Amino acid sequence: MKKIVIQIPEKQTTTSGWLHIPAKAKALLVLAHGAGAGMDHPFMQQLATDLSEQGIGTLRFNFIYMESGKRRPDSPKVAHAAIRAALATANKQANGLPIYLGGKSFGGRMNSQLAASESLDHIKGLIFFGFPLHATGKPGTDRAAHLNDVQIPMLFLQGTRDTLALPELIEPVCKGLDLATLEMYDGADHSFKMLKRSGVTQEEVIKKLAARVGEWLDA
Repeated sequence: MKKIVIQIPEKQTTTSGWLHIPAKAKALLVLAHGAGAGMDHPFMQQLATDLSEQGIGTLRFNFIYMESGKRRPDSPKVAHAAIRAALATANKQANGLPIYLGGKSFGGRMNSQLAASESLDHIKGLIFFGFPLHATGKPGTDRAAHLNDVQIPMLFLQGTRDTLALPELIEPVCKGLDLATLEMYDGADHSFKMLKRSGVTQEEVIKKLAARVGEWLDA
């Protein structure tokens, strides 16, 4: 694994990234973080490690606001510029590996907005680790409207206790998308944490997420 500098020419700035391509890798996943935690969050670190065991390389990167130490997430326009830059960097580092685009919560939503608004023909698919369909306590599906314009396969990995994507809403949304696959994790919340009484740890769920991604890529 090596730390890299990602140039973001649209915003005349740079951000940091971690590139990890395991031996005999079958794909490279550009991985965007959630709104409240950056690329070094334990969830992101473990996910990258578990994905590498599936033969999937990762390029984790920080959005500009996170790199600058700010709390308020970037606007979509700024976030999209960072994603484009990360994808351009991945293209240079992939050595012919197929490239996928994934994200946790906010990162996944920004990815899908970009994929819906412009052609990403070189990207083989989108992977959502907890798509934020609505705000907590404000159920709705308005945030899913743009998904109809995404022209590449999508994998939604969601918890049944996710207060940002109620099962009764995310399930019909995915069912209405020709290119979507939905996998629900019973008892997991938006961060894929489990109730203690379940006897299942968050770490075990993350490992399952990585395994499911590997299966989806193979299929």
